[in-house]
Amino acid sequence: MSSFVIKSIGNALNATSIISSKYASKKALNLFASPRKGRYTEAQTKIIDSALFEELSYKGQSIAVYRWKGNGKTVLLAHGWESNASRWSYILNDLKAQNYNIIALDAPAHGRSDGKQCNAILYSEFINIVAKKHQPEVIIGHSVGGMSTVFFIHNYQLSSVKKLVLLGAPAHFTGVFSRYKTMMGYNKRISNGLDNIVIERFGKPVDYFSAANFTKTIEAEGLIIHDKKDKIIPFEDGQLFANRYKNSKFIETQGFGHGLKDESLTPKIIEFING
Repeated sequence: MSSFVIKSIGNALNATSIISSKYASKKALNLFASPRKGRYTEAQTKIIDSALFEELSYKGQSIAVYRWKGNGKTVLLAHGWESNASRWSYILNDLKAQNYNIIALDAPAHGRSDGKQCNAILYSEFINIVAKKHQPEVIIGHSVGGMSTVFFIHNYQLSSVKKLVLLGAPAHFTGVFSRYKTMMGYNKRISNGLDNIVIERFGKPVDYFSAANFTKTIEAEGLIIHDKKDKIIPFEDGQLFANRYKNSKFIETQGFGHGLKDESLTPKIIEFING
């Protein structure tokens, strides 16, 4: 969406909040949690066609799962916002060359998975279902996929997971929410209303959901990679992870952007997995 459209929507909801702040806040949250893209294009479908496909389920919602069989370590891949399992195409061949048993899933409302809305908490439950079945030793999460993976490990402490790779992951939900509010230009009625809905739905305030803080409970060895010029998730989030996640290594990049798909990183990830 253009900045004009974004501000127009924000202004309309601000006006609505004068009549009903709760209604406007619910609309704002629905907008926040609704991905505008992430379903497969024809070209993306060709990437995952080579995988074994299975459907798992969480509370009646189907979870799309893809598997490229190997005899080595099981590696689970969790993509980011408005993406899908095809985003791993740049690294798939290198992982296959290591004979890893590769598992990838589509987040809620993304790819072939069910749903119209997605959030890191729901995504973490999808990851839990897949991880419980396939028992990965390694999980690689990009962006919100990384945050959701941290939520999952913090909540379920799956013993099979020995290594965790976080690529451009948000360190805390407060920052994600704050950037959304600022981008939309929401007034205090909606801003406070959004915070209240989070408490109502999830039983905790927004600042509780800090992936960086949750890493304190994670025993798995971590590799954090974040680009200094990341325009989506600030570099400071990567630094915060590195500060809180004691059993981890931090790689700073420059010029690779939020996607972090540069081929120079792949050997470093594989070295970490095999180490």
